[in-house]
Amino acid sequence: MPGTPEHSGSLPAPWWAVVPNALTASRVVMALAFFAVLTAWRFDGSAASRGTYDGWLLFASGLFIVAGLTDVLDGFLARRWHVETTFGRIMDPFADKILVIGAAVFLAGPDFWWPTPDKHRFIGQGIQLSGIYPWMVVAILGRELLVTSIRGVLESQGVRFAADWSGKLKMLCQSVCVPTVLITIAVTHVTPGPDGRPWGRLLIDAMVWTTVVVTILSGVPYAIRAAALVTQRAREARAADTKGDA
Repeated sequence: MPGTPEHSGSLPAPWWAVVPNALTASRVVMALAFFAVLTAWRFDGSAASRGTYDGWLLFASGLFIVAGLTDVLDGFLARRWHVETTFGRIMDPFADKILVIGAAVFLAGPDFWWPTPDKHRFIGQGIQLSGIYPWMVVAILGRELLVTSIRGVLESQGVRFAADWSGKLKMLCQSVCVPTVLITIAVTHVTPGPDGRPWGRLLIDAMVWTTVVVTILSGVPYAIRAAALVTQRAREARAADTKGDA
């Protein structure tokens, strides 16, 4: 039964067996709260230049960090307590994708666009304060769709296709990148001036580009592994046909 812990015996599951699923569901709720905060936020100049900080962005980054911690905790508890469920296997990756891809969409949105004054103009008509541009969102989404499609096809054929080290490294980079960008915007100067780019701007750009490159490259091992599995299954099928004709 979906949502019911898969444990042996006929005894009902203990109350704590629902904790991993509750954590997964809470991640979706926190993601929605995170999006609501970013929707309400407006950039009115660097808060650091006024000797203060941007509380809205700090709150948003806090929500993202807590949501990311639930991703680590729910899987750990489900495996440790042997209470894996169909609900968890479906909702856990869904919650991850909503949180990370949704964050990328918001950070690439118009609220983070800063029109560069003519005398400081060096990239088109302005810059994205978050360092995340729409094409980067397309690249991140494309990678997720590719790996999800490969996993769906192979697992429908009974082939286990779990996440590997590259996927975990990708998730780590994304989980660090989003709050780092928000906190940097909240507490430092991030708009370029006549003296060049401040360190906050350089940190954001370095973090974002590293994350995008890691995300794109992380799809390569999955594609190679999938090609090897498909080739192996085709070889086994031909061998079975040959044996059957003998």
